[in-house]
Amino acid sequence: MTNVAPVNASCRTKISQTSLYFSGRNYFDKMLTPDAKNFERLINGKQTSLTFIRNGKGLEASISNYGARIITLLFDGINVTPAYDSLEPYTSTTLAPYHGATVGRYANRIAKGKFVLNGMEYLLPVNNAPNHLHGGTKGFHQQVWDVAEIKTYEVTFVYFSQDGEEGYPGNVNVIVTYHLSEENELIISYSAETNAPTPFNITNHCFFNLNGEGSILNHRLQLNADRFTPVDRTLIPTGEAKNVEGTAFDFRETKRLGKDIDRNEEQIKIGGGYDHNFVLNKGESELSFAAKATGDKSGIVMDVFTTEPGLQLFSGNFEAVKGDPSTFRNTFCLETQHFPDSPNQPSFPNTILKPGEKFTSKTVYRFSKQ
Repeated sequence: MTNVAPVNASCRTKISQTSLYFSGRNYFDKMLTPDAKNFERLINGKQTSLTFIRNGKGLEASISNYGARIITLLFDGINVTPAYDSLEPYTSTTLAPYHGATVGRYANRIAKGKFVLNGMEYLLPVNNAPNHLHGGTKGFHQQVWDVAEIKTYEVTFVYFSQDGEEGYPGNVNVIVTYHLSEENELIISYSAETNAPTPFNITNHCFFNLNGEGSILNHRLQLNADRFTPVDRTLIPTGEAKNVEGTAFDFRETKRLGKDIDRNEEQIKIGGGYDHNFVLNKGESELSFAAKATGDKSGIVMDVFTTEPGLQLFSGNFEAVKGDPSTFRNTFCLETQHFPDSPNQPSFPNTILKPGEKFTSKTVYRFSKQ
C-alpha cells in the first residue's frame, strides 16, 4: 500500500472579494471573507487551518483541513456555498457536520449499520437510526487531514484511516485534491489504497445556492438520469432502479427544482422532498455530464461532470438554522457517489476496494454565466 507523507506549505493567497455566507448568529449575514484565524484550532492534537486558492479568472475558494472541507466558493462575486464564519459549527454533530466536507469511508447510508464481507459481519455506528450514515460519528468529515501541497490554484489533503476506524476493515490511505482550472472549474480528484478489502465510497457534501442567498426552489435543474433508486421509510434503497418518467423525479429536461417537490407521491413524502440517488446515464468510469443547475436571480450556471455512477439530490429539507423557517430549502446538494447501501445490495455497482487496487474518482463543477 502506498504511503503518503504530508508536505507542509506556508504560502497562502487571499480572497479579495466580499462574500455572502451565514454565521451562527445570523443566517446569510453580509461579511468579509472568512478570517483564517477563526478556523485554527487544535483537535485531537492536530492543528486545523484554512487555505485560500484562486484561478485568476474569478473563481476562488477557502478550504479547511478539518474534514478536507470547502468553506466558501466564490464565482462572479457570489459565494455559492453558504458557510459559517468560524470552525465551531462544523465540529458540531448537529449543526453543520457535513457542510462542504469530504465524506467517507462510506458516503450515504448503510442499512442497520452492518454488512457482510468475505463471510464476516462488520458492525458500524448507527448514527442515523436505524442506519449508518456518511462514515459514522467520526467519519472523514470530522478528521483533521494533513495538508500535503498548496499551490495558488490547488490544494491537496491526505488522510490515513486506520483498520477498525468506525468499524471498517483495513488501513486506507486517502488523497483529495481541489483544483481551480482556467475554465472556472472546481475539479475534485480522489484516490485511495487499502491493505484489506473494505467498502469505500467517497464524495463532497457541498450545500449550494447559486444566488448566494434565499430559496433554491426557483433554481433550474437538469439531471442526466433516466432512473432513480426508490427508498424505504428509513431512506435505504429498495434495490429497484425506477424509471423517472411521469414522476416528480424526472429532471431529464430542465425544470424548476421546486416544481414537483411537494407532489403527492410516496417517495417525495418519504424524503420530505428530494433525498434520493439518481442512476446517471453513463459508462462505468468515464467522466461525463451529470447535472446542470442555474441560479434564477444570479444567472450563475453550474455544470457537473463525474466518473461516479450516481448522484444524490438533496433539496435542503430542514431548517439550516433551527427555529428560523426562512432557512428551509435555502441550499441543495448534488453529491456524486456510488449508490447507498451497496455493500448490502449485490445488484448495485461494486464498492469494495481491495489490496493492490487503486480507487480513483473525479468530479468537476464548471461555473459560467447565462
